[in-house]
Order: sequence, then structure tokens, then C-alpha cells
Amino acid sequence: MTAVFRSASLALLLAAFSSLAFAQAKPAPSASPPAGYEPQSGQEGKDVVWVPTPQAVVDKMLDMARVRPRDFVMDLGSGDGRLVITAAKRGARALGVEYNPDMVELSKRNAAREGVAGKAAFVKADLFETDFSRASVITMFLLPEINLWLRPKIRGLKPGTRIVSNTFTMGDWEADQKATIGGKGCEVSWCTALLWIVPARVAGTHQLPQGELTLKQHYQTLSGFLRTGGRSYALTGKVRGEEIRFRAGGRTYRGRMTGKTLELS
Repeated sequence: MTAVFRSASLALLLAAFSSLAFAQAKPAPSASPPAGYEPQSGQEGKDVVWVPTPQAVVDKMLDMARVRPRDFVMDLGSGDGRLVITAAKRGARALGVEYNPDMVELSKRNAAREGVAGKAAFVKADLFETDFSRASVITMFLLPEINLWLRPKIRGLKPGTRIVSNTFTMGDWEADQKATIGGKGCEVSWCTALLWIVPARVAGTHQLPQGELTLKQHYQTLSGFLRTGGRSYALTGKVRGEEIRFRAGGRTYRGRMTGKTLELS
């Protein structure tokens, strides 16, 4: 990402959101922060400025993603580590990706203090150069244009991977679920959680026992035709991870995409 893009992102954020935004905090020159280091809301970052996510929103984001002990959660721009630490308290393994080394060290201390250092890890890294493929859940509080830069990479993840964003969308990829949170810390804004579930790629023509199924796919939304019994029926439906569901000819069909094979029931 170029310096021009970084500058434009920061300018947009400062002008549009009164110096509030979200993600990776600017790396400080010290190799290790002092024990009393405290990040400041609105401090400059590599791509944007940093503002902490209210704890009520953290909890809602993890609830919407249905985080369980079997999950591996990655937080992009993990700041002071609160989301990673909360996920670890739920039993999940969690990794925070943060560009500011002071924040990374602060997060490690916070995790140790909360007794979850064994499940909560933090790395200094550029999220644009980070491998997300191990994650079953990705959380983020980034700018819309950064979400769009990451969107192709996110859409290439394993179907069923859950993505949760605070406030900001991913363009014309509509969220599967949206919730606005009130209460402490949410008196002004930045308290809307959005969930996407990475859909399997099911577009194409499938020869099935039920007939010939032709699917067009726009993210998780399906259209197309089912040709069966000598007739053709228009369909509409959804993809949720590997699961598909559509309605055609007055009947509801359900199925699963396993690799490149689609099976209907």
C-alpha cells in the first residue's frame, strides 16, 4: 500500500469522523513500552487512527460469530488486545495482528494479567501481508476502503469462516447479520456489529438426481433455474458457508457444496 493511499485514508477519516477510527496504532520508536504505557484514543496509526471498541460491542461481535473453544480468532488491528483477550476467555485460541510494537507489548501484559496468555497471542505485523487462512473467525474495526482492499482475500477463505466488523461495511457485499448496540461506551457511535459468513462458490451448472441446476451467485445470494421433469423453474436462494438453500417450483431445496461437488436433499 502506497504512502499516498495511507495519507488519503487518514485524511478521509479525520474529515469524516472527527478524528475517530480504527485499527493499527502508529509504531513508537521504543523497542519496549514503559510499564505505565497507555494508548490514547485517536492516536495516529500506520493506515488510520486508533479508537478502542467498547466492551459491549466486543461481546456482541463474538456472540454474533458464535465463538467457541474450537475456534481460532484473528483480530486485525488488535490495539490494546481487548477483543483477543475476550475471545480467549471464551476458550478460543486468538491472535491479534497489530503494527504498533508498544501496543503488542501492552496486549501481552494485559493477557497475562487476565490469565489467558496461553490462548491469546499478539504479533507485530502488517495485516495486508498476513495469512488469514487458519482463522475460523476474523474480527476488525477498519475503514471501508481497507475492508474493500481485504475483501478479495477474505472471500477466498474457507467457506463458513465468520467475519465480524465494527461499523464499517464491505461495499456491495451485504452483511448476513447486523446489530446496533447501546449502553456504556456507545453514547455517540461506532457500535454497530456486522457479520458475514464466507460463502462457498456454487455458481455454474450442476447435473443432479433432481435435475439440471443452473446457479448464478452474487456473494451469498442465488438466482437461476432448476430444470426437472421436463419443466424449468426460476429459483432464488442463499449460500451460508457450504450450505445452500433455494426455492423453485413451490418447493424448498437444501444442499451442501463439498469441494466442487453439490448435493441436494
